[in-house]
Amino acid sequence: MPSARRGHTNRWFQLVLGIICMASVANLQYGWTLFVLPIQHQWGWSKAEIQVAFSIFIVLETWLVPFEGWIVDRIGPRWMVLAGGVGTFLAWYVNSKATSLGMLYLGGAIAGFAGGAVYGTCVGNALKWFPDKRGLCGGLTAAGFGAGAAITIAPIRAMILSSGYQHTFLFFGILYGVIVVVVSNFIRAPDLEELPAATNIKVLQSAEDVPPAQVVRSPIFWIMYLMFFLVAAGGLMSAAQLAPIAKERGIADASVVIFGFSMPAIVAALTCHNITNGVGRPLNGWISDHIGRANMMAIAFGIEAICLAAFGFFGTTAISFIITDGLVFLFWGDIFSLFAATVGDAFGRKFVTVNYGIMYTAKGVASLLVPLGNVLTHASGSWHAVYAVGCGMNVLAALLGFFVLKPVIKARLAPPAHPVASEPAHASEEIERRRAVG
Repeated sequence: MPSARRGHTNRWFQLVLGIICMASVANLQYGWTLFVLPIQHQWGWSKAEIQVAFSIFIVLETWLVPFEGWIVDRIGPRWMVLAGGVGTFLAWYVNSKATSLGMLYLGGAIAGFAGGAVYGTCVGNALKWFPDKRGLCGGLTAAGFGAGAAITIAPIRAMILSSGYQHTFLFFGILYGVIVVVVSNFIRAPDLEELPAATNIKVLQSAEDVPPAQVVRSPIFWIMYLMFFLVAAGGLMSAAQLAPIAKERGIADASVVIFGFSMPAIVAALTCHNITNGVGRPLNGWISDHIGRANMMAIAFGIEAICLAAFGFFGTTAISFIITDGLVFLFWGDIFSLFAATVGDAFGRKFVTVNYGIMYTAKGVASLLVPLGNVLTHASGSWHAVYAVGCGMNVLAALLGFFVLKPVIKARLAPPAHPVASEPAHASEEIERRRAVG
């Protein structure tokens, strides 16, 4: 069919559009740290006061995604991405004009809406277009969120130094806003006939589209939510202590040479783990497309536990610190591809944006445990407790994946052993088709 052939080609174009949008909102999160000291120098506010804006961003970016996804699943992705583009411009514009903490917090709130609108929509759209490659393409889309920061962090820093942080906010706000608004006009959800045949899909997928009200009553959902929370919390607690641990171990400012460039060890570690974090999402997602989501979760989270232990107990030199930290993030960021793909598999295509949006709130819940890292350190007198807890969380998630999630998903999604004899042939074909597209 011509439409199917067009769709098969067009879906890769849709994937690229989603990655571009994700890259364009990435610095709402990853670029913020570059502005904190200039803002403090300009207005004399404390770092704690300034960082409230970032906390507001994280809360809204996470918790608004289900509501934004609910809208997207009903009207399509275009208008939500367009709103995210406008919001991106407004957030950075407000930040460029902020003369009070209230205005700065308003900018953070708008940024939270914009970031969540684009993130949730683009990941959900990738899951809809690629039922046969949900792990890979959901991972590629999520990786775009980090890639955008990697590309533009240096130009943003240079412009802040040369032209001031206010001009930089305004310039990049216009640039990012225009890119997202323009690209949004070409983003769309797939038609049923544009999706791949069932024979191309190697993992079990739902034969029905499950609405959110039923999803949140499903044991599968809460098993996955707990696993997402455990892995996210373990990684976030560890990541938050990266700089203090490097300083305590006396290696933060140690000079290392990476690819011919000399830099402080902490800078090299941050650069390395941003790269491995981006690579791990599509890589582990792609593997899960072939061996199954639950199997990949068990393997990845088990390895993550080992990597956390290695970083916490053996990352005591500059090189070992950089290598083990990079390995931690190679297997941590895959939660954003594996769980997104599993939600699509388990609950279908139609409501996947809002259903994954609900799952994504586990990241917000996990972030509330970040201060626990400092509590554990003060109580035990050692950073080792933080990594022991993180390691234990990942081991528990791995065991849940293999011994609980895997059999539950198999029981729910496996086709009946004996089809009903009286069922018309065309009905069987339609059921099989719906199972394929999720």
